[in-house]
Amino acid sequence: MTIPYESFPGEGGESEFQGGDDEARGIEIQGADDEARGMEWYPAFKMVIDKTTAIVLLFLASPLILLLMVMIRLSSSGPALYRQVRLGIGGREYQMYKLRTMFDDCERETGPRWATACDTRVTRIGHVLRRYHLDELPQLWNALLVQMSLVGPRPERPEFLVQLTRAIPNYRERLRVRPGITGLAQVQLPPDKDVAGVRKKLEYDIYYVRQLNLWLDARILLGTALKVLNCSFEVIRAAVGLPGLEEVRKVSSGSERIEELVQAELLGATH
Repeated sequence: MTIPYESFPGEGGESEFQGGDDEARGIEIQGADDEARGMEWYPAFKMVIDKTTAIVLLFLASPLILLLMVMIRLSSSGPALYRQVRLGIGGREYQMYKLRTMFDDCERETGPRWATACDTRVTRIGHVLRRYHLDELPQLWNALLVQMSLVGPRPERPEFLVQLTRAIPNYRERLRVRPGITGLAQVQLPPDKDVAGVRKKLEYDIYYVRQLNLWLDARILLGTALKVLNCSFEVIRAAVGLPGLEEVRKVSSGSERIEELVQAELLGATH
């Protein structure tokens, strides 16, 4: 299949890459429709669990979502819900929904760039939403529509895919599964701040794609609950038995090359 390249205005904080060359008009993803080889029964079961859980959680969380939407509208101008085109399984585009945590149209002057720990674009209520991950609640609707899963790699913006696949080996492999509201990399690593961080997360994403199973998903969901409670990454990993970097690299192919690129990136940043 071919992924079209387009530019989409957004809230920002996702990547430092800029698109625009001719090659970015379309790219081929080979074999990206299979959620994972050797797990023929689980993807269908996982889809049922995702939809069922999304229905229940949306029903329970609806009053809270509505309350937060009102608070967002009262605290800053602009819509309460924020949507942005992201890439789903096989590179299919979809509209992802979040509660807005930044000032409306904040990328108009700067363009897409990484979010920082003290990002001035984040609103006062946005800091609270981000800390407890409440801004992710509307993504339950994406899970209900089978565009996302409860667990999977973080969804990427389409205009950055060509640049990321150039910079990072095996990046497209993460498109073999539906993106997740939470994931193995998200519960063990801090938010992306540079390309080196994206490379490190890719190792966890590839591990997840190749080891996809019910027990792994269950542990990631338990780890997510601990993360919401502000537990450290080390505590989360130890408490639910999530794989560490050494185990991840035994499964993820090309990890040595990725590590070389990470070190090169860090070395370049110091000069």
